[in-house]
Amino acid sequence: MTGIVYKSTGSWYLVKAEDGTFYECRIKGKFRMEGIKSTNPIAVGDVVDFEVETNNDATTGVISVIHDRKNYIIRKSVNLSKQTQIIASNIDQVFLLITIDNPPTFTSFIDRFLVTAEAYSITTVLVFNKIDSYQLEQRAEVLYLKDIYKKIGYQCIEVSATENTNVTAVKELMLGKTSMFVGHSGVGKSTLVNAIEPALDLKTKEISDQHKQGKHTTTFAEMFDLSFEAKIIDTPGITGFGVVDMEKEEVDDYFPEFFAVKNDCKFNNCLHVEEPKCAVKMAVENEEISPSRYRSYLQIIAGEEEHYRTDIWE
Repeated sequence: MTGIVYKSTGSWYLVKAEDGTFYECRIKGKFRMEGIKSTNPIAVGDVVDFEVETNNDATTGVISVIHDRKNYIIRKSVNLSKQTQIIASNIDQVFLLITIDNPPTFTSFIDRFLVTAEAYSITTVLVFNKIDSYQLEQRAEVLYLKDIYKKIGYQCIEVSATENTNVTAVKELMLGKTSMFVGHSGVGKSTLVNAIEPALDLKTKEISDQHKQGKHTTTFAEMFDLSFEAKIIDTPGITGFGVVDMEKEEVDDYFPEFFAVKNDCKFNNCLHVEEPKCAVKMAVENEEISPSRYRSYLQIIAGEEEHYRTDIWE
């Protein structure tokens, strides 16, 4: 039988067969995708073949084949740099949720995620959530960030899941697609999903006042069928995002504003660091490319870990 993985708990996978029936499935022995060494060989969104088996009156399945993925989002663990994790696969678009200070989302995280999404040609929409809670300074920061990313070509939406602001706009973008929601713990992913589809009633928790950080509410990625011809993948909160399997010479291809001007660099193999007559550096100096985006690029090509507290106003 063939089906789609809707939930992964590490050892068991919830698979929806073509006839709509769900099966709890496992994998045989050591199962690894060729060329991908990750903590989870099977991810939510994977199309798989499985064999049904009945043991002690319980019907389960054994996964034997993973179909080719059209794309996937993979990240490197910040604390365990040798470990990688496929967050989800076969995605039509991603909604990256961003909050200013409850908890803070910094440009280094945003840019690393966008680079990975660009590498697999996955459309990303930036969702600035909790806009109802912001004072003047936070509102100015939202506008500043929107200006950076809209100029590059990313769609930006201001949302308040609790006040139902622009939730309909998000739903309209989701029609007929499989959408993944991602962001730090506490940015309001589950709250927004509940506003989009109240019947799901996903668990939510408050932000820690002491550390301004979210508490994990979603333990595993999970896909849901929605009532308006759409699928959604809710993901665990991500603390940091490490870029995986990317040569430093190709990173500038995934910064759209770099790619647009790099042919004007003096050298074809310009890394935009110390080379003379670099069009990218010139664009940064002329404020045509955001300094925060350039800092993110330098971190990535240097193989540095994410700088969580980089101030975008520097």
